[in-house]
Amino acid sequence: MMQVDYPFHIDGRGRTATTDDNDHIRDLIEQVLFTAPGERVNRPTFGSGLLQLVFEPNSASLGAATQLSVQGALQQWLGDLILVEAVQVESEESTVQVLVQYIVRRTQQRKVTQFQRSA
Repeated sequence: MMQVDYPFHIDGRGRTATTDDNDHIRDLIEQVLFTAPGERVNRPTFGSGLLQLVFEPNSASLGAATQLSVQGALQQWLGDLILVEAVQVESEESTVQVLVQYIVRRTQQRKVTQFQRSA
């Protein structure tokens, strides 16, 4: 089944760009990771608050707490689509890198995806 691609854009044919299910799940994970709670009007708790990590002093306890909150947000919002196995979060200067290991529930395929954002 084809889904609307994220971020929204127009394809080469002048139509709304679409993507397959695997890429759509990756897009959904990216939206949960990089959306701040309160950013969406009709879903004020949606998101993980991950980008605030860039502005916090780096420590082992902050890293562990961030990993748990990110994993919880993914389970809460995408738990019907994926089973999150592991989340690794690294913050270096103004860049956040996230590695997510998960299983797609519908196909039972194991996936590992990396995301990176700079402040």
